[in-house]
Amino acid sequence: MSEIYKRYMEVVDSIKNKCKQIDRDYSKIKLVAVSKTFPVEVLKEAYDSGINIFGENYAQELRDKSKVLKDYNIEWHFIGRIQINKLKYIVPVASLIHSVSRIEEIEVIDKISKKLGKIQEILIQVNVSGEETKSGVKPEQLIDLIEKSKLYENVKVIGLMTMAPFTDNEEIIRNVFKKARVLRDNVSKEFPDVVELSMGMSNDYLIALEEGATILRIGSKIFGSRK
Repeated sequence: MSEIYKRYMEVVDSIKNKCKQIDRDYSKIKLVAVSKTFPVEVLKEAYDSGINIFGENYAQELRDKSKVLKDYNIEWHFIGRIQINKLKYIVPVASLIHSVSRIEEIEVIDKISKKLGKIQEILIQVNVSGEETKSGVKPEQLIDLIEKSKLYENVKVIGLMTMAPFTDNEEIIRNVFKKARVLRDNVSKEFPDVVELSMGMSNDYLIALEEGATILRIGSKIFGSRK
């Protein structure tokens, strides 16, 4: 039994147990294994352990890994900071792009998607915590951005993404996740497609689950620490 398999099953069990405690449907939770910087051999081992959704942070790394693993039934997510000139590597591969926060990005995603004949699903990254180091649209600008996105036929906003501050203070983390959920709930009244909520990483995913996350982005808890 591989280390990755053991760690993955521990994470899955913890999610299932938490779902039972808080009366949520485990089958509606999506677990994205964050595989950035890990070599393809490690991803193959993870795939053999039952993982088929991988999240990458770097455009070229996503492109290169997806080429090598083209015969594997993998759902790729892009979760990193977007550089517009690198969207040409992301859109052909990604089922979901988590980190969109500007209309310029949506415009280019739409243009590439049109050529590919696909509808690109995206999440809008919201900077709920207000930290200057974090990407994301301000909460008060969210509705406007989603409204503008409606002009682009080959892009579909299906939810929101956020990141909690890097802190051990659970109250601060919970507060950010709670605000993100309230935002999502309010926005979905006007835009019913906005249902997903991507939040929670290795150190805070159980809090994120309690606060309504539908997509969890977990790296080191599955793969171990990065070199």
